[in-house]
Amino acid sequence: MKLSDVKQILPALENVEFQLEDGTFVPEHFHVTEVGIIQKHFIDCGGTVRHEKAVSFQLWNADDFEHRLKPNKLLHIIQLSEEKLGIEDSEIEVEYQSGTIGKYDLDFNGKTFVLKNKTTACLAQEACGIPSQKQKVALSGLQATSDASRCAPNSGCC
Repeated sequence: MKLSDVKQILPALENVEFQLEDGTFVPEHFHVTEVGIIQKHFIDCGGTVRHEKAVSFQLWNADDFEHRLKPNKLLHIIQLSEEKLGIEDSEIEVEYQSGTIGKYDLDFNGKTFVLKNKTTACLAQEACGIPSQKQKVALSGLQATSDASRCAPNSGCC
């Protein structure tokens, strides 16, 4: 989800709620402690130099259990970050601590912002020898073996 999407959604909400993919809600007294720009400059395993840029939201729970972040306040924080940091419309990455600090993609289910689990991937699969698609094999083309030869002593089956 991009920053522009969040800015369009917020005015229509009464409350700002975040939920993990497993259905667990971020406690309603959370704070957005940071809005920033994350820039990553790296080389993949195939030797290609890459640049990534994302907008970061950091969620934090304090002991002020009566705190509630309202949509207009979050919109103000976003606008301030755009003005002061020059934040552009990019994908959002959310930092939230449960067991450890996790990084999540952001989605919206019509009522709640959803923290989507991020996954890793090889960006240069051809350099690593990973086939682009799984090889398809017709079962009819496989050679049948008899039960006797399948697991005979010294057959190499086990």
